[in-house]
Amino acid sequence: MKTWKKIAIGAGAVVLLAAIVGFTVYQSHKNVVTVQTGKAQRMDLVAVVSASGEIKPKTYVNIGANAFGKITKLYVREGDRVKRGQMLAQLENVQPEADMDATQASLEAARTDAVAAEAALNTSMADLNRAKSDAERSDLDWSRAQGLYKDALISKSDYDMQKAAHQTAVAGLAQAQARVAQAKAQKDSADRRIRQADANLTHANDVLKKTTYQAPFDGVITNLPVREGETVVIGIQNSPGSTLMTLADMSVITAEVKVDETDIVNVQMGQPAQVTIDAIPKKFFKAVVTEIGDNAIVRSTGVSTSQQTSTSQEAKDFKVVVTLQDPPEDLRPGLSATAKITTATRSDALTIPIQALTVRRQADLVPKNEKGSVQAAAPQTDASKEKDKQEIQGVFILRNHKAEFVPVDTGIAGTTDIEVIKGLQPGDEIVTGSYKVLRTLRPGSSVKVDNAAPKKEEEETT
Repeated sequence: MKTWKKIAIGAGAVVLLAAIVGFTVYQSHKNVVTVQTGKAQRMDLVAVVSASGEIKPKTYVNIGANAFGKITKLYVREGDRVKRGQMLAQLENVQPEADMDATQASLEAARTDAVAAEAALNTSMADLNRAKSDAERSDLDWSRAQGLYKDALISKSDYDMQKAAHQTAVAGLAQAQARVAQAKAQKDSADRRIRQADANLTHANDVLKKTTYQAPFDGVITNLPVREGETVVIGIQNSPGSTLMTLADMSVITAEVKVDETDIVNVQMGQPAQVTIDAIPKKFFKAVVTEIGDNAIVRSTGVSTSQQTSTSQEAKDFKVVVTLQDPPEDLRPGLSATAKITTATRSDALTIPIQALTVRRQADLVPKNEKGSVQAAAPQTDASKEKDKQEIQGVFILRNHKAEFVPVDTGIAGTTDIEVIKGLQPGDEIVTGSYKVLRTLRPGSSVKVDNAAPKKEEEETT
């Protein structure tokens, strides 16, 4: 055989062998899935609920108009710090002052009438005592005259004179008693006029006081929407009155945030929180949960569900108030803030990345050959169908280059990791990505680990 033929046959054999090897390698890698992996490891885990809201003082009051009138004097400006009892504003008070002076004069007149009535009562009492003495003396004279006349010791004229004197004394006593009763009634009337005048004076004084406004507590004027010379009105029925200013006690500062309804069950009183304020970047303020709202608030309208007449399937939030422990002095109400509330902590907890957690139906966990044999053996019942639809939470663990689905029980969730209570051991290698692979990965699939950084296209897809 010629040399070139030998070379050709050898070359052909090498090509054929290479093709066979290449085909075998291709077939072996045809069903291999490329995945990223991580390990179950122990670490300290913190569960955090994040919510946004705004800075608010714990105590603040909108000072509204208590009377109708023109503002004659404003003693403060927005941003001023005031003390309890300090004068804030003055309304026009000409008429209230005049009414108070007139009522004060009426009270003094009523008191003078009461003094006169008391003196008249005392005079009437003295006259009554004198009338009683005259009546007693006349009664004795009349009794004596009756006895003497019976014994014929006095004349008929003297008898009649004693009788008339006795009747006059009795009438005088009755008249004195009537004058005492009249004087007592006049005294009672005078006392009531005093109480009436005193009540009118209290009313006039209250009306006058409502033209002046004093600080109810120490604080800062955070809002001053009025000016001197403007006329303010009080609220009537459903119409709100004029607001003169807002006074806030800035000694206790809170952040009022809205927590999603899915997270509110984990928030408890006294839990620590960390507050960040947009106006003060790169600073964190310690806080504690001091109030948790009971009524859900519809996110789109901001209205409490208790105020709605119909049910709504919209997203809802709950109001949570956290109190800052050491707030800066330059905080202002209304500043945007974010609170991160620590709802739970675990020391040395077994954790995995959150993205590794996936859900599969019971039917997806049965190998194809077993599913076929089971279906061929007997038709499925309603109970078995329901069981096949049951979803199971778990992760894919790598064993012998294959992905095996392992059900797990989870605990608290941190920002990027979640606690595993049951189902894994420290050091177990689990599938963490990609998201597209985790959605379609089946138990028993052959996998190839590639923990290099994902391509930009893959990141955009996921």
